[in-house]
Amino acid sequence: MAPSSLTREQLYELVWSEPMLKVAARYDVSSSYMARVCILLNVPRPERGYWVKLAVGKAPPKPPLPEARPGDESVWTKGGGPYFKKNKALPRPPSKRHKQKLKPSASKLRKHPLISGAKHHFEKQLYVHDVGYLKPTKKLLVDLVVSKPCLDNALSFANKLFLLLESKGHHVVIAPKSEKFQRESFEKHEVPKNYNYHSLWSPWRCTVVYIGTVAIGLTIVEMSEEVKVRYVNGKYIPEKDYAKSKRRRYSSSHTWTTTKEYPTGRLLVQAYSPYYRANWAKSWKEAKEGDLIKQIKTIVKSLERSTPKIARLIEEGERQAELERKRWEAQQEKWRKEEEERRAAEALEQSREQLFQVIDTWAKANQIEQFFKDVKQRANGLSEDKKLKILERLQKAREMIGSIEALEHFVSWRAPDEIYSPESLDP
Repeated sequence: MAPSSLTREQLYELVWSEPMLKVAARYDVSSSYMARVCILLNVPRPERGYWVKLAVGKAPPKPPLPEARPGDESVWTKGGGPYFKKNKALPRPPSKRHKQKLKPSASKLRKHPLISGAKHHFEKQLYVHDVGYLKPTKKLLVDLVVSKPCLDNALSFANKLFLLLESKGHHVVIAPKSEKFQRESFEKHEVPKNYNYHSLWSPWRCTVVYIGTVAIGLTIVEMSEEVKVRYVNGKYIPEKDYAKSKRRRYSSSHTWTTTKEYPTGRLLVQAYSPYYRANWAKSWKEAKEGDLIKQIKTIVKSLERSTPKIARLIEEGERQAELERKRWEAQQEKWRKEEEERRAAEALEQSREQLFQVIDTWAKANQIEQFFKDVKQRANGLSEDKKLKILERLQKAREMIGSIEALEHFVSWRAPDEIYSPESLDP
């Protein structure tokens, strides 16, 4: 029986030991599906015709398994999709003495994997009210918040930014599921406001770039601005389009003006720390459409320079978290001891009261026994007939009272440690 999950290393050995059809059959999936798993885990697989060449001794050598980059998926589980191993080591910026070598194919890419096919999913969308921002139904997409007219420019910019980052050896991916990353909120208003009432689209997981092992979140947003609009015949029209010469076209005289937020076509890039307790964010804005493309190199250099600071913030956050954890554990221990003392005192009081009850029962038992002895003694002085009647009644009385043996009652008494022991609080 095949294991339910495979590591990158296990999958690598498996696909190079037998044809893909057999590997796929082990897991009751198609060969094309298993090929996609290899791509997801960055595992090289034999080319078509490899096994025929191997049989005649003409197969090319097996390529080595490439090292997993930060953010790469490392384990595949059937039915549960790929998942990621949590790296317990603190994120670190790349060493100054070591630059990651770029695979030759990476520099030749014309479209980043996160951008390929993204346009289709963004266009298959819902609108947020009448504002115009796209709201795709798919949630695992590159982090773009834009209108349809701005989509191509945003995708083009994101593609160039991601490819430049990749060319520097920095991995751009949708954040792994195992990482508890949080997406930073952003200000889409070109002129900052104190509110943002629109339900804008957001992805399930952040888009991040790994510089060294430090992840930096990236969100590309089309800014908005307040526009004066006029309500005419059930819809809002920009006031500038409501030309005096065209007023006769509108039959309704019921009209008014207000302001609404509309996308501007100008982009904003927000970089942020997705780590809890490591607050850092930086943004770049377009003054006019297309300006941001000129800042790409500046953005990449700024991200690289910011990585050590983010790493320090993460480390400090971890220290604070550890201090809080220790304080919480100390508080828990204090509460545990207080509860232990309370329950021990309660058990002592309960045991004492129970013992007093046993003693009271014993005292009453002695009185009852003395009473029965006295009745029996006095009955001995009566006639035989009356004596028998008294003794019968005495037997019924004894049966009604039950046992009056002090030892029986004492055995039922529980000592304090029988009522409660500290071990009872242990999980």
